[in-house]
Amino acid sequence: MLPHLLTDVRGRPSTVSAELRGAVATFLTMAYILPTNANILAAGPMGAYKASIVACTALAAGICCILMGLVANFPLALASGMGLNALVAFTLTSAAGSWRAAMGLVVLDGLIVLLLVLLGLREAVMNAIPKDLRLAIGAGIGLFIALIGLSNAGIVMQGMPAPPAGPLLSPGSARTPATALALVGLLLTATLMAWRFKGALVIGIVATTAFAIITKQVPLDLSWTHPHFDVAFHVDLKGALKWHLMPLLFAVIMVDFFDTLGTATAIAEEADLHDAAGKIPNLRRLLVVDSISASIGGLLGVSSNTAYIESAAGVAEGARTGLHSVFVGCFFLLAIFLAPVVQIIPPAATAPALILVGFLMMKQATGIDFEKLDTAIPAFITLITIPATFSIAHGVGYGFVAYAAIKLLTARPQDVHPIMYATAAAFAAYFVWAPG
Repeated sequence: MLPHLLTDVRGRPSTVSAELRGAVATFLTMAYILPTNANILAAGPMGAYKASIVACTALAAGICCILMGLVANFPLALASGMGLNALVAFTLTSAAGSWRAAMGLVVLDGLIVLLLVLLGLREAVMNAIPKDLRLAIGAGIGLFIALIGLSNAGIVMQGMPAPPAGPLLSPGSARTPATALALVGLLLTATLMAWRFKGALVIGIVATTAFAIITKQVPLDLSWTHPHFDVAFHVDLKGALKWHLMPLLFAVIMVDFFDTLGTATAIAEEADLHDAAGKIPNLRRLLVVDSISASIGGLLGVSSNTAYIESAAGVAEGARTGLHSVFVGCFFLLAIFLAPVVQIIPPAATAPALILVGFLMMKQATGIDFEKLDTAIPAFITLITIPATFSIAHGVGYGFVAYAAIKLLTARPQDVHPIMYATAAAFAAYFVWAPG
């Protein structure tokens, strides 16, 4: 199995050290999901299960990452999706009447998307996306994760007072200890990258965390507690199968369906994991694992598991194969027992890595043909609305709708694949009728 994982789908060899280094970077940049997912889900009726949610979040992520590595041999990590978890906690749970029925909707989402994958629809949509839009998705996601990093660092803050009275965003203060820590980490990591130092992102995260401990910005609490899995396997599928919940199920499917398409596209572009035709080999396997992962997250009571764009941190460190994902999965399984250690890493320590990975991904925008306006304008709309809406799916959707509409209005309907028209129509319906 190891030789298989160390040779990617194009026959380009990798090394165990590169995959391990990449996995460390990916895990450290997405480990925030363990306490964050628990905090979000526990804000609702699951409040009594916070410790169990942490353990089950780690278990679900570990299983799904290992599946991605072994089945699809692709450097893509998975965990409970941000945004989707809030939808489960604050919308689905209320509408469905219980968190168990809400998790039932998540399981149904995974099964329906899996059916779409097996029918070839999800793969066909991905292969129908024009090159300029694919490049814009990658660059837009780069801006998105850079914005997340800037926010985690406190460099960018929500406008005060809140809109419409105040600005959408405002600058943070370097006098804030966490922001100062992030700026030091950013300078250190950027300098290591400029020197082409291997492991720059990992070293930056570890060093910044060490600074945080030394300056007493985070407590050094290494206490151990026995893991509990009380939220696992309490799904209420019958409660989820109610007609009034179908619009919500549609909304979850749309977000799940297109978030992963955008993420996989961006990772493939960044890692140059394409065949001669520009397609991602083993794409169907990747999408099957992603679909099953959504249901696994629901079964384990921790919301839908989905692909994480933080995987780009691993790609930036040299990861190119599924061994990276297997390593990340093993780290998550260890985190079930070492959650206090993982929670020491503050957001300010991983923020520099996210900002600089965003920089690396922005180079994809240089491949867009900005002279071809009927494609370049939708590409720009995609690029800018992904970070502006804080949603990969919405950014992709607005770009698709603009692309199809402009082609129609400029009398070039034959340039658009029929699947793109159907997808644009589905997005238009979603934007108009999906719950806000």
